[in-house]
Amino acid sequence: MTKKRKPSHPGEILEELYIKPLKLNLQKLADRLGMARNTLFKIRKGDASISPGIALALSEAFDTTPQLWMNLQAKYDLWVEEQSHEKIAPICKNGDILPGARDIQIVASSKRDL
Repeated sequence: MTKKRKPSHPGEILEELYIKPLKLNLQKLADRLGMARNTLFKIRKGDASISPGIALALSEAFDTTPQLWMNLQAKYDLWVEEQSHEKIAPICKNGDILPGARDIQIVASSKRDL
């Protein structure tokens, strides 16, 4: 199910909840986080993703959890992908193979095919 509203990129959250209110110097923040200033700028603009290493650094710097940053990134990435994803026909529902799915080659016809 595609959500209509685009989730905020984690860089937007970083900007609005931490950088602006705390009036942080971007070069000093990048140095403190152990990343290039250019990388921090790209994250803020939504042009770069939060990696696990960056999530750890942000969580330590801002007293959050790395899961917060990774979840924000995952939700954003999934929403973006859903916008261009072509739906596929379901194969099973509630553990049962759907009638039309029996005709496709991925269903094993004998124990040897397993």
